[in-house]
Amino acid sequence: MNVLETRTRETRASGRKLLTPYVTGGITPEWTDYLRAYADAGADVIEIGLPFSDPTLDGPTVQQASDQALRRGATVEGILADVASLDLDVPLVAMTYANLALRDGFCASLARAGISGLIVPDVPVDEVGELSVAAARHGVDLVLMAAPSSAPSRLKVIAERSRGFVYAVSLMGTTGEQRSLPESGCSLASSVKELTDLPVQVGFGVSRPDHAAAAARYADGVIVGSALMRRVLDGAGPSEIEGILARMRAALDDGQDGWARSDGSRSTR
Repeated sequence: MNVLETRTRETRASGRKLLTPYVTGGITPEWTDYLRAYADAGADVIEIGLPFSDPTLDGPTVQQASDQALRRGATVEGILADVASLDLDVPLVAMTYANLALRDGFCASLARAGISGLIVPDVPVDEVGELSVAAARHGVDLVLMAAPSSAPSRLKVIAERSRGFVYAVSLMGTTGEQRSLPESGCSLASSVKELTDLPVQVGFGVSRPDHAAAAARYADGVIVGSALMRRVLDGAGPSEIEGILARMRAALDDGQDGWARSDGSRSTR
């Protein structure tokens, strides 16, 4: 097993729920300080978005974060150079799109920077063969995404071909903060966990500590993106973001009964 999958499996085996915060690379001049804050707050994995001008899956907040990074002159090469200079004991996962990921040498560049995972949402599972081979060759785990609309037969293939963990998308749509976490995320996480022994993490709409705790009743962890990027865009520094994420960590560690329904009530099944 590669670094990412080894760590996610070990974390789950220890009884700890995975916490995976997201940051857009280059969003601020000292953007890597957020990575250190994430690690200090108890992150188990960190997802780094490589800013892209035409995203298909990112909602308004992450799009704004990417636009800000690109206006600052952020490039893939510069972001990877920043990452390579770090010494974090937390696995890093790059999130990007096919136009970047399918370039020759891309996975090798990730590995040289110390990145051990890759998420490419616009490459469907039946077209990941070449990318999967390239990623594996360089010790990078290609994490696949499962959606609520995925047929059982397709979920099975996704579960079989994913590495590191499986990313369970809680809703049909783009990333973004939600007032409550859709119950479809619960059903999807439960379905995927029946198909694989890989850790399963829920993302999209995990916006508050109670969301994280509720999702973790059915999944092995949560991915938090837009809720953090909104605060960074509003001017929150690393120490403030560390505090926000620490509350997520505490909620995951303490646990909470029930799954947040869209009407604000709670399921206790």
